[in-house]
Amino acid sequence: MKATALAHPNIALVKYWGKRDDALILPHQSSLSLTLSPLSVTTTVEFGVPTDAVEINGHTSKGSERERVLRLLESVRAQTKDALGPAKVVSRGDFPMAAGLASSAAGFAALAVAGRAAAGLPSDARAASILARLGSGSACRSVEGGFCEWQRGERPDGDDSFAVQRFDAAHWPDLRMVVAVLDRGEKDVKSRDGMKQTVETSPYYAAWVRDAEEEVPRARAHIARRDLQALGELCERNAWRMHSTSLAADPPLCYLNAGTLGLIQHLREHRKKGIPVWFTLDAGPNPVLLTDAANEVAAEALARACGALDVIRCVPGGDAVLKQEHLF
Repeated sequence: MKATALAHPNIALVKYWGKRDDALILPHQSSLSLTLSPLSVTTTVEFGVPTDAVEINGHTSKGSERERVLRLLESVRAQTKDALGPAKVVSRGDFPMAAGLASSAAGFAALAVAGRAAAGLPSDARAASILARLGSGSACRSVEGGFCEWQRGERPDGDDSFAVQRFDAAHWPDLRMVVAVLDRGEKDVKSRDGMKQTVETSPYYAAWVRDAEEEVPRARAHIARRDLQALGELCERNAWRMHSTSLAADPPLCYLNAGTLGLIQHLREHRKKGIPVWFTLDAGPNPVLLTDAANEVAAEALARACGALDVIRCVPGGDAVLKQEHLF
């Protein structure tokens, strides 16, 4: 009735932006991501306690955050014949929540794996991915490591919308991601609200869906060949198009700031000098730089020279795993 799991965040190389079903968190198009290590979130779940309790990073969870956690665990209860009772959840991450990384993805992936184990359900990556998706869409891509593809699916119940591992963490050991934290502040418009606004009002949205879906197999091919330049160019193209779609929303959504644009411009100048470094950018001002092991120091120096408050170096991460040590 008690289990603990550790999961890593992921960064989308081909972005997820927009839901066709808000309740089940079903995307309009497929996406592809890289799981990031050593960053992680650890979550302990225990059923059969006196009352539901949720603690995240040392604080009692309230409001919609708490509701999302308990809703996911209700789905776990529905899959068992046993009366599991109320649950206690304690979750802790080892990286800043405002770094531009999907802390919720790692958190809900860990919650799904730990919740299923605490309920006595068997290990099942597909089932855990579907479950994690109910908490946060991108969480379905953090159940397994390496490069994972979230298949959009067609079924209205979402049973065919889950992530599959295309390449494991060992496939491209030389690949590096360098997170440039330019702004630690919270976004004015959260991602889920920005997605909804973009879907409903951007005249470019239908074109975005078609284009992003077509980019997924191209990204897979570049990863299979370990072609850094081709993948970097695709990542930048996809990020620009996602943000262009948001800029065309009504009212416009701009997640970039002056520091973001300055760093992106400097990347272009450094590529002319022979340094292989590209960017990807989620709904926020903090770019993630794509490079290789031989150039990650140069990428970090570039980020700091452009005003980064913090720089986090990452390598391809592994699967979410169960841990023997519990948080309570």
